[in-house]
Amino acid sequence: MQLFYNPNINEASENFTFDKEESKHIIKVLRKKGGDILFVTNGLGCLFKTEIVVGSDSKCTVKIISSEIAATPKYHLHLAVAPTKMNDRYEWFLEKATEIGISEITPIICDHSERKFVKTDRFDKIIQSAMKQSLHNYLPKLNEPISLKDFINQKNKGLLLIAHCEETDKKALKSLVKPGENVTILIGPEGDFSNKEITLALENNYTPVTLGSTRLRTETAAIVACHSIVFINE
Repeated sequence: MQLFYNPNINEASENFTFDKEESKHIIKVLRKKGGDILFVTNGLGCLFKTEIVVGSDSKCTVKIISSEIAATPKYHLHLAVAPTKMNDRYEWFLEKATEIGISEITPIICDHSERKFVKTDRFDKIIQSAMKQSLHNYLPKLNEPISLKDFINQKNKGLLLIAHCEETDKKALKSLVKPGENVTILIGPEGDFSNKEITLALENNYTPVTLGSTRLRTETAAIVACHSIVFINE
C-alpha cells in the first residue's frame, strides 16, 4: 500500500483536492488516473480510502469511499534532541525516529550546541515523508527550537530522563521505563550537556540514564532511545 498525506481531510469530508505539487507527483510521476484508489491519512490517526475523480496534474481531486481510525498509541515518546553540527545527521534522526515510532520532537539549544539556529520547514517535510513511507497514521509533532532551560521550565509530564556522558551514577533506560508510560528524554549536543545544564535537569526531577556501554553520537543516541521505548511497548 502507498500512503498519501493531507492535513485538511477529516471524517466529515466527502472529497478534497491535493495541492499542485502533490497532484503533479500523483499524476505525472506515479501515473495515477481517474478511478484509481489512493489511501490517505491526515496524520491524526484517520486512514481514508479514496478514488480519483479528477486526474489533473495541477488539481488531483478524490472522493472518499471509506475511513477508519487507527488505534491511539498507548504511550507518548517525546525526544528533546540538540541539533547536530551537520544538519544531515539530524535529518537522518528525524526520518528514522518517525519510521520507528516517535510522538513528539523538540530541538533544544544547549550551552555546547554548535548549531544555534534551526529552520524546521525541511524537517517537517522529512517527517511527513517518513510517516508515509512507514505507513503510520499519526504524524509526529515537531516543535520549534527552544533553549534547554526553557524546555525544562515547561514542566513536562511523565517519566523525565536525561542521557548525558558524565561519569556519574546513571540507571539503565530499560530498568526505568514501563509499558504504556509517557516518556520525555533529553539528548545533548556533540559536546554533551554542560554541568550547569545537568544540574538544572536533576533539580527538575530528570533522572540520568545510560543508553549502553559505548559513547554514542547525538543522532545515534536519539535513535537508540527511540527504539528502546518502542521495543518496551511492543
